[in-house]
Amino acid sequence: MRDQQEFLAERFEAHRGHLRAVAYRMLGSLNEADDAVQEAWLRLSRSDADAVHNLGGWLTTVVGRVCLDMLRSRTSLREEPLETRLPDPVIGREDAADPEHAALLADSVGLALLVVLETLAPAERLAFVLHDMFGVPFDEIAPVVGRTPAAARQLASRARRRVRGTAPAPDPDLARQREVVDAFLAAARRGDFDTLLSLLDPDVVLRADYGDAPALAPSRLRGAPAVAGQAMAFRPPAGVAATARRALVNGAAGQVVFRQGRVFSVMGFTVRDGKIAAIDILADPARLAHLDLSALDD
Repeated sequence: MRDQQEFLAERFEAHRGHLRAVAYRMLGSLNEADDAVQEAWLRLSRSDADAVHNLGGWLTTVVGRVCLDMLRSRTSLREEPLETRLPDPVIGREDAADPEHAALLADSVGLALLVVLETLAPAERLAFVLHDMFGVPFDEIAPVVGRTPAAARQLASRARRRVRGTAPAPDPDLARQREVVDAFLAAARRGDFDTLLSLLDPDVVLRADYGDAPALAPSRLRGAPAVAGQAMAFRPPAGVAATARRALVNGAAGQVVFRQGRVFSVMGFTVRDGKIAAIDILADPARLAHLDLSALDD
């Protein structure tokens, strides 16, 4: 019996990275994704695993069902929609490959895309994530959402239109992304408004998540003039020690800002066609305190 459980655990571990990637796209939370994966293991350990012919597919739909329940619970407990809630960022180094992060972020799951996924209804999000990102057939998605395959297809289609209309796809050239982001940050430090405008997409959106902390600036801005004006306020007040470190934020050029020895914010940038199309800033002290920044260690 013990050998059987050990063998089953080994088979499960072979799928863990994939399952965590599914759950992260569904939930936008690394801790909740780990909880969903653990729940999938518990369900597998209580089931007749020998009767499961496609373990990877079975586990994927189980994780999807768990995440769907978690999303619905999250929605029902929330009295009012959050003005801006950014997903948990995944932080990496630009000069060092991280296989775990690469698996988690395959398919360029940038913050801008995850922010849009946060706006979808739970069933739409599940249909889109499972089908469009992981190729799960609609006849397997349908029982999870309690719909027919045709209805599940419609859920994914509605989500796809929302994503295409509001989540810009980043340029694939990371070096070019970094060049644009560094130029933007340098112009912000100089207070060079005209250069900032030249580096921003006319319809750029800035989103900031302060959590329960007092807002330091508007949580959402749209348009190059408004974002350029706010960017010049990124500089720390006089007398406040601040440092910034380059980082990969969900696989794209970004930076982590430290003030007085503590992480102050994480900034993710979406660069499209050589212009910054989105800036996402996590500045929630409670969430930043639990952020995994070990990838930035020297």
